[in-house]
Amino acid sequence: MQNDLGQDSGWASRREGQRLAYRSERVANAMTLVRRSTLIVPANVPRFVEKAHLRGADAVMLDLEDAVPDDEKAAAREMAREAISHVGRGGADILVRVNKPFELAVRDLDAVVCQGLTGIFFPKVESAREVMILDALIAERELKAGLPLGTLQLGLPVEGAVGLTNAVSIATASERIVSMTFGSEDVTLELGIEPTAEGRERFYGNARMVMVAAHAGIQAHGRLGNVADYTNLDAWASTIRDAKSFGFKGSTAIHPDQIPILNREFSLDEAEIDHARRVITTYEEAESRGRASATLDGKMIDIPTAKRARLILMRADAIARKDTAHAGV
Repeated sequence: MQNDLGQDSGWASRREGQRLAYRSERVANAMTLVRRSTLIVPANVPRFVEKAHLRGADAVMLDLEDAVPDDEKAAAREMAREAISHVGRGGADILVRVNKPFELAVRDLDAVVCQGLTGIFFPKVESAREVMILDALIAERELKAGLPLGTLQLGLPVEGAVGLTNAVSIATASERIVSMTFGSEDVTLELGIEPTAEGRERFYGNARMVMVAAHAGIQAHGRLGNVADYTNLDAWASTIRDAKSFGFKGSTAIHPDQIPILNREFSLDEAEIDHARRVITTYEEAESRGRASATLDGKMIDIPTAKRARLILMRADAIARKDTAHAGV
C-alpha cells in the first residue's frame, strides 16, 4: 500500500485534515523506531552469524548481496533462513539485504520471508515502480508464510544518481518503508571521484535523504564522513556525533566494536530528556492560562517546541525499551 504523503499537501481540500493526521502518525512511528545500530553480517559465514546476537546491535542485517560471492548465494539463502530464528535473541530486529537483480531478489524473498524476520533491505533502489513491485512480492510471501499483510518493513538505500533524483516518489511508494539511506560508493563511481575522509561528496545525498525522510515520515540513516579504518573508533565516534546533529537516527556497522558507539551517540542524553520534560511542563502551564507560548531559560517555547519535546520523550521511552531488551540477552 502506498504512503499517502506524496507531493501534494491537500491544502484547501477535504483531504487536508486527514493528511495532517496521517503525517502525525507516520512521524510518531518513525520516532519510536529504534535502529541506532545495524550490524551487517555475511549470511554465509557461520562464525559471524552465530555471535551476532551478542553484539548489542539494535538490528542485525544478514547480507545476501555484496558480502556473498556469486557461487555462494544459494547456500547463503538457506543459511540466512536458518539464522533468523536465533540471531534476534539479543533483542535485535532481523533484516535481510537481498540482491537487486530481479531473479535473485525473488529467490532471496522465497527463502527468507518467514516468522521472525523484521524487514527487507533492498539495495540500489532507483524508482517507485521497483518498490511497488517489491511490496507486492513480499505480500504474496507473507500470505504463504501465514504472516499478517504488512508485517515486514522496508529499508531502502539510494546508491545512484537515478535513485537520488527519484527519492521523493521512492520514499512514499509503500507504507512498509521505515528508513532510507544514501550509499555514496556507487555514486562516487558514477561521478568518477574518490571518497574523501570528510565526506564532502556525500553532502548533497545525505541532505536529500534527511529532508525526503522527514517528508515521508520515515527515518534517515547514515553518516557524514568516510571512516575507512574501522579500528579508528575516535574518528568513528566523531562522524556519528555529526550525523546525529545532521538529522540521522542510526547507521550501519561492519565491526562489533562500532556498535556501542552508534548506540551511545544516536541516543538521547539526560540533558535533552530533562529539557524536554521542562518544556512540556512550562507549555502546559501556559496553555492552562489560555496562552500558546511561554518563556523557558530566556527562550520562547510554543506549539512546535512542545510537539518536538513530546516526540523526544516518546523516543527516549522507545530507546529505553530497546536497551532493556538488549540487557535480557
